[in-house]
Amino acid sequence: MADEQGDVPTQINFEIPPEVEAGGFADFASIWHTDNVFVLDFASLRGPATETRDEHGNAQRAVNARVVTRIRIPPEQVFELAKALTRELELWEQQTGRTATP
Repeated sequence: MADEQGDVPTQINFEIPPEVEAGGFADFASIWHTDNVFVLDFASLRGPATETRDEHGNAQRAVNARVVTRIRIPPEQVFELAKALTRELELWEQQTGRTATP
């Protein structure tokens, strides 16, 4: 990461509080934005899909999920996040021999 004041690299030393260190499990993510922020809601599904009907009687499936964490990031960071995810996914594919399913 280059410093905004020049080409001097910046090292970020992360401190992870004990209550956060174990992490949380999420098997679903919802991403949305406003003019000033991108929001990533990570959720855990709470059971299988159930069939319901909408107000017009049309069949639809519903799945309940609980948000385990919400992350807000500025739009400028979205590009860096996308590059980092792509880089890590490529490394994962090389290391495991697996490919992500579309």
